[in-house]
Amino acid sequence: MENSSREFQFVLHGLNDTMTNKNIYFAFGLLAYIMTLLVNLTLVITVILEKTLHEPMYLFICSLFVNGICGASAFYPKILADLLSDSHVISYTACLTQICVIYTYALYEFTCLTVMAYDRYVAICKPLEYLCIMTHQKVIKLLTCICLFCLTESFIGAVLTIRLPLCGNDIDKLYCSNWEVVKLSCTDVTVNNVFGYILIFSHISQGMFIIMSYIHIIRACLQSKAGRVKFMQTCLPHLITLMNFSVSLIFDVMFSRYGKNQGLQAMRNILGIEYLVVPPLLNPIVYGINLSHIRQQFLKMFRHKLEAMNLR
Repeated sequence: MENSSREFQFVLHGLNDTMTNKNIYFAFGLLAYIMTLLVNLTLVITVILEKTLHEPMYLFICSLFVNGICGASAFYPKILADLLSDSHVISYTACLTQICVIYTYALYEFTCLTVMAYDRYVAICKPLEYLCIMTHQKVIKLLTCICLFCLTESFIGAVLTIRLPLCGNDIDKLYCSNWEVVKLSCTDVTVNNVFGYILIFSHISQGMFIIMSYIHIIRACLQSKAGRVKFMQTCLPHLITLMNFSVSLIFDVMFSRYGKNQGLQAMRNILGIEYLVVPPLLNPIVYGINLSHIRQQFLKMFRHKLEAMNLR
């Protein structure tokens, strides 16, 4: 089957069992998307405008907010359009674009959380050297490297998928997934499979680095009350974000590769979208509530806006 972007289309079957309540799902989906954009954009603007927040930890957090907007925007518009339509199709080009953006979002999220674990390790275990190690130049270089690294991984995955001739166009998901497209191939997909395992191994290695970092962090925090307070304020939000994203992504990868297509469609949908829906909405709430500096600066900006409006 020729992979022509003008002729070839995939059919998404994820909404087959939910079309009776599509208006309700659309309302909740639209509300979740608007809330995701609103809270993330608000906190991004807060970090950008407030010079007191131009510190390594807050810059990494800000990059998570921006990444959350990208991930949500790769998923919500298409699913909302499908909820208003009777035909759930997507062109080959649009499908590959969605795959690349979602892949980049997922890879960036986990890699950035890994670098944030290193940042917390230096801040707590080497506090006197922190400002020398985590300079603004180094933070910018780290964020640039994360972005380039994840874009490269996503690009290689897309190239390996594009070369495959396809013998079907049915995707049993709410959105385009790389492995779902690979499974439609008429030829051997060993190269794609090996590359997938390389990605999995790479991010398992990152997970091991995070675990080792937190072993040292917890040891350092147990030695003083100030360390324990710092852990609760800065490390706990990171751990909540990390655990939520990691578990949801593991479920999606495992189910996509090894799960059976038979079963409850609703359960497959939940497992498939949790890492796209929850982290972009949860991250700003977790960090906004737990990190007092962000919360204070946000409230300060909000009060100034209200005062300006009253003066008018």
